[in-house]
Parts: sequence; C-alpha cells; structure tokens
Amino acid sequence: MRLNFNLSIKPIFLIIIFLSVAFFLQAQAVNMRSNRYRIQFGNINIGAQPQSSPNYDLSITLGQTAAGKFQSTGYVIKAGFQYIYSIIPFRFSISNTNLNFGSLTPNNPKTVQTILTVSFGGAGEYKVTVAELGPLRTLDNTNSIPDTSCDGGTNTCTESSAAVWSNTTAYGFGYNMSGQDIPSDFIDSTYYRPFPDKLAGESPAVVMSSANVGRNRQATMTLKVNVSPVQAAGNYQTILHFVATPSY
Repeated sequence: MRLNFNLSIKPIFLIIIFLSVAFFLQAQAVNMRSNRYRIQFGNINIGAQPQSSPNYDLSITLGQTAAGKFQSTGYVIKAGFQYIYSIIPFRFSISNTNLNFGSLTPNNPKTVQTILTVSFGGAGEYKVTVAELGPLRTLDNTNSIPDTSCDGGTNTCTESSAAVWSNTTAYGFGYNMSGQDIPSDFIDSTYYRPFPDKLAGESPAVVMSSANVGRNRQATMTLKVNVSPVQAAGNYQTILHFVATPSY
C-alpha cells in the first residue's frame, strides 16, 4: 500500500505598528530632588540616529527620564531608549514540506525527516508548535491509521510525553525530535510522541522553544509509521499545522 501526506504551513503574519512621535529639542534640563537624593540635569534632550563608517554600525538613543516597558489592555509601550533592538530577525523554515513514506509493509516501520530552522533575537522566548488535522486517513475517510501509543505498558506515550517505540508489533503514527531547543522528554531516537489532533480540540504540542538568542537553530523531526497486517490498502494523508511564535 502507498501512504502519502502533505505538510501545510500556515503563514504567520506579524503586524507591526510604527508610532512616529515628534519631540521639540530644548536646552532646559530637569533638576530632581528629595530628602535622600538630588539629580541635576537629569534629562539629555538631544536626538539620536544611526552612526556608521566602513568599520562599524552604531545605533544610539539618548533622552527620556522615564525609560521602561509600560502596558495595559490593548497596548504596549517600550519607551525612553531602545528597549529591544534585535540584530537577529525572527525567521522560521521547514526543509521539506511534502513527505512521502512510499509503500509500506506490515510490521516494517518506515521513517521520513524534515528539519525545522529558527533564528531568534528577542528578549523573550520563541516557541514552535505542531498539531495534525486529523489522523492519517484515506481521501474518502473510510480508513485511518491510529496515532501511536508507543510500546504501551510502562512505555505509553502521550501528546506531551514521549516514550520508547521500538516494538515492530506496536502500530501507529508519531514523531521524534532531535537537535537544538527540543523538549527534554525526547531522550534519544527511540522516543516518540503522537501528534495532537487539532480537529479533536487537542492543544498543539511545543516541539522547539528557547529564551536564548541564536541564528539557524535546528531540530530534526522524524516521522514514523507502522501498520498492522489488517490495515486496509490505500493512499493515506494528513496535514501538519506548524506555528512559530516569537515574544519580545
């Protein structure tokens, strides 16, 4: 039998609103004092702009006595200086978006791989999540391959906890993660999870996350399927929905 399925990436649109604020430059400084302190000329009211030469690029911000992050329902203001200035734009890519297991035979597991790559330079954390849009199934929805529960018993896996899947008579569909920024329950290449089913209302699973900045952080997703001797012949497919989210 031949099993096929396609990965679908839902584009993530980041809408950035730029606020342009004009300031009048003045020579007057602010003197601040209390019973415990005195600050003279507490504000530098001059402008700032990028500076560069053949050997460097320098971005400067001066001014504002009240610097920090201010937020309420509906807005976030990061004021007073370059609160976050990332030199690493957020990027997410998948190396192979059309994965084909080819022809399968019972009790003979097969795997395919795709590589997830993330660049992140914010001060918060990034996450990559995944969910399937239903199990592997035929186009007419008459037959399906269940999601794996791994070897079962003490080695039963869930959508949030990987377990060993090495028994060739344990059937289903699941995935393993290896590489950078992956969940800790993927101990080695024998540990698998089933995909959460978005159509069944299950929450997507985190497959990569980190609060550290970095370029081209990579993790390999290995997808595995194993069918029983009574599995109906046909072409099976599903869609995997990935979402990459940065925070700053």
